[in-house]
Amino acid sequence: MLFFVLMLAAAAVAYDRSYDSARDHILDFKERTNESIGVLTTETGAPVSYKEASITLNKPLILNAHFMESINHIVTKNIPERIVHAKGTGAFGTFTVTHDFTDVCMADFLSEVGKQTKIAVRFSTTTGEKGTSDLNRDIRGFSVKFYTNDGNFDLVGINIPMFFYKDPHNFRSSVQGRRRNPSSNLMDIHTSWDFLSLLPESLNTFLTVFSDRSIPVSYSNMRGHAIHTYQVVNKYGESSFCRFNCEPTAGFKTLTAQEAKKLSSADPDYLTRDLYRLIADGDYPCWTLNAQVLNMTDVHKMGPDVFDATKQISQKLFPPVPIGKFCLNRNAKNFFAEVEQMAFCPGNVVKGILGAPDKLYEARVLAYRAAQVHRLGGNFNKIPVNCPFQTRTLTYNRDGVSPVGDNEGDAPNYYPNSFNGPEPYSPEFEPSLIQIEETKADNFEQSRELYAEDMTEDERVRLVNNLVESLAEVTDIVRVSLLKTFGKIHPDLRQRVAQGLNMTTCD
Repeated sequence: MLFFVLMLAAAAVAYDRSYDSARDHILDFKERTNESIGVLTTETGAPVSYKEASITLNKPLILNAHFMESINHIVTKNIPERIVHAKGTGAFGTFTVTHDFTDVCMADFLSEVGKQTKIAVRFSTTTGEKGTSDLNRDIRGFSVKFYTNDGNFDLVGINIPMFFYKDPHNFRSSVQGRRRNPSSNLMDIHTSWDFLSLLPESLNTFLTVFSDRSIPVSYSNMRGHAIHTYQVVNKYGESSFCRFNCEPTAGFKTLTAQEAKKLSSADPDYLTRDLYRLIADGDYPCWTLNAQVLNMTDVHKMGPDVFDATKQISQKLFPPVPIGKFCLNRNAKNFFAEVEQMAFCPGNVVKGILGAPDKLYEARVLAYRAAQVHRLGGNFNKIPVNCPFQTRTLTYNRDGVSPVGDNEGDAPNYYPNSFNGPEPYSPEFEPSLIQIEETKADNFEQSRELYAEDMTEDERVRLVNNLVESLAEVTDIVRVSLLKTFGKIHPDLRQRVAQGLNMTTCD
């Protein structure tokens, strides 16, 4: 018995009780508040007595307002989960212009060196549900909301420098093909790889996903890429075309498959916890915002490739131009209010940034807006975290499900009107997106270059190992299709994967 007590005491001494900003936040709250923050009330503000809050036995439940509110709320509080990017986290900070970009873009938040703009950022996995691991092998979301004086600008991107399909028709299948089987409700490795095998253009992205370059050591080490080539204009109405990228100040660092599995088994919220700790401890993560800039002559010369999201634009031909730096210095005070309800849309642009002329961009604008209305309601932009608080909004949009704010007060609720309601402004010039003719995606050359030239031999070995491990239980029908595509990328890739799967190949 004495031995057992001594062992417990030794274990207690060995246990690390050092301060952890992520784990011990609730202790911070207790210390900060000293005593109860106030009297418990109902949602209508009535004080709740001790008996009402602690016991319901032998009393009419319907007369206990506190109980009725609590039971109604707990069964109705959930909002729909995001269809994609469900598992994620976010934080807040400031963007500062560091380089003059006015010759390219007239956006007010880029108007002078030193100008600062409040931002919100959300990081996420793509296919993972809310309870899945941060460290699953996946494409990751990297989205930035700029609260500018001209309204909100959303840069809705990912951590891979190219997207995995070009035609918007593939959106539904790309999501559902990599989700749970409709019968077993289990993740289905056959359908996941089947869709990729039948959409070869996607493998330019998924070679990166299965490489060493996919899983970040920390969100502070993750790159962000805005997917599309945006058309922007300067104060003279001249158009340029930009691929925006975010480069981590702490350096680009990733985990191997083995490292990710080990960390994930101990803490599936590893990246979420790490980001919270960094900010709480004052080690603020920062990124440089840059852009590859093309003019109209470049666009005519390069053709549709400029706007093909499944392809990169060569950084040798068009080196990134630095624009500014942003740092995250505040965690959410309430995760649901500020991160779960954070709503992005690629169509949220500001004066000087027109958007992108490709159909994928147009489809994403439609899809994101529909998703936010479904999840958060038609007034989702009146939720504080989405509200363009740097400017006054006057819309003629009234009523609907809360929140409605002041509901535009007593101003006229139709346009045009003769009673001093808000009027549209008349710009000096009104540029529009250029019209482009898109062709079917063909990115095998870039995939070949990534595998044969950009990757080291060690990276190629680990890429093949990761592919073989994922394909181990996939049906031969899908494997054969994939091997044919791998052969188009590079014969060596096909041969190595086939050898790892104990399959023969035919030239």
